Amino acid sequence: MGPWWALWVLLSLPKALRGQVTPQTALSSVLQTFQKDQFQGEWIVLALAGSTHKTADRSLLSPFTATFVQNQNDRWEVSYAMIRSKRCVTWSYVLISETQVGKFSVVHSGGSQADQEEVRVYDTDYASFALLLSRRNSGSQSILRVSLLCRAWAIKPQVLRRFVCLVQAQGLADHHIVFPDLSDFLIRPDSC
Repeated sequence: MGPWWALWVLLSLPKALRGQVTPQTALSSVLQTFQKDQFQGEWIVLALAGSTHKTADRSLLSPFTATFVQNQNDRWEVSYAMIRSKRCVTWSYVLISETQVGKFSVVHSGGSQADQEEVRVYDTDYASFALLLSRRNSGSQSILRVSLLCRAWAIKPQVLRRFVCLVQAQGLADHHIVFPDLSDFLIRPDSC
């Protein structure tokens, strides 16, 4: 199953899920352990939700990948790659493990700590999906982001439900959920 199947899921399931999930469902799936070696590798970002996101932002979001690699210093190097028009856009940062399971603080390029950010692996089965929760303070504004990562283009309906439940549990609504615009990607599925 490739991008066409993912396109169908991304366009149809959010409408079908509306009103069928409750925030309480998401709260019961908190990560209890974190298997570092199993989490490493490449993930496809299939959905984002955030306090600064709107459905109208879909045209600005191309499909992209996130690669997590643990280095010798027990830090995680995270790199992203997105095709935008005809160019490859990349960005990266470093995650430092916190004492809480699956929780990290973010060190952005240049080492600036001006905007403190934490990332938490909220739920994962390591083989097919991961839900990430990110909180960042930028000045007086608190920015929240929920990411749905998958190892392949196939996504199970129950994983999408978990994502929607987590989004709702964070006080976000359907209009805060953004799925990447696959139209250009389907024509030119090359990667960075």
